[in-house]
Amino acid sequence: MNLCSRLFGQLGFGGFAVGVWETLYLTFLSTAFAYLIGLPLGILLCVTDAGGVKPIPWLNKAVGFVVNILRSIPFIILMVALIPASRAIIGTSIGNAAMIFMLVIAAAPYVARMVESSVKEVDNGVVEAARSMGATTMQIVLKVLIPEAKPSLIVGAVISTVTVLGYSAMAGTIAAGGLGAIAVTQARPSNAQDVIWLCVALIVVIVQGIQEAGMLLAKKTDRRITARKHKKRRSDAV
Repeated sequence: MNLCSRLFGQLGFGGFAVGVWETLYLTFLSTAFAYLIGLPLGILLCVTDAGGVKPIPWLNKAVGFVVNILRSIPFIILMVALIPASRAIIGTSIGNAAMIFMLVIAAAPYVARMVESSVKEVDNGVVEAARSMGATTMQIVLKVLIPEAKPSLIVGAVISTVTVLGYSAMAGTIAAGGLGAIAVTQARPSNAQDVIWLCVALIVVIVQGIQEAGMLLAKKTDRRITARKHKKRRSDAV
């Protein structure tokens, strides 16, 4: 109990506030960069698939092969493998900058598959209608596929963000920060169970916040729900 109290006293409110902040910016910044890579990759996989807007089998297989390889590597092993690349590209293999680099590489393939799955849910009839009106491949992607898949894309983004948050708990292994680092590298060696469970509780709160905000946004952007609401309002007015 003395160890727990001493460690909790050393960290204080400020220490946990910093941990929450580092967890948030590691998670959201990494997810944002992962989407800059994964979103176009996912759309490319969907568009170039056999039943896609512009089938290119060799390109689809090549991109899919790389994505599958990166997805199959456990994150802790990928972190170790990326240490030389992190040192060469960003100049360091430890700290928050290195962790963001590693999180992006790990999350981008996952995001690509999430995006591909979401875009494939779009009704093919809508795509064919756009094609019959002379829409180009880019126009179909930007004006049909992405808008129609928006609710599903948001749900996928929520799942991806929570996954990245889980990965970020390993930040302490490379001297990065966050709640995971507090629990693993500071509280665990001293067996400070109260600190560990406080970190767990804070992470659960963050996850619930992400989940609720994401689901609310997905519902607001779902055209089917919006259309039903408008229809109900018109019927009530009559």
